[in-house]
Amino acid sequence: MSALRNSIRTGFFGRAFAVLGAANAVSAAVEAGRRPRANDLTKLGIDPATFGQVSR
Repeated sequence: MSALRNSIRTGFFGRAFAVLGAANAVSAAVEAGRRPRANDLTKLGIDPATFGQVSR
């Protein structure tokens, strides 16, 4: 059973949940006026160094 659990965690569903979680965290941080974590931005394919240069 642990092999199945590990394959789900590292497979498509695991990556999908990681991306959705990162998107949620970044969205919440931006709405609160905070800078999102670099790890979350990287999961979404956004360069953390250039994120601060984006204007509204």
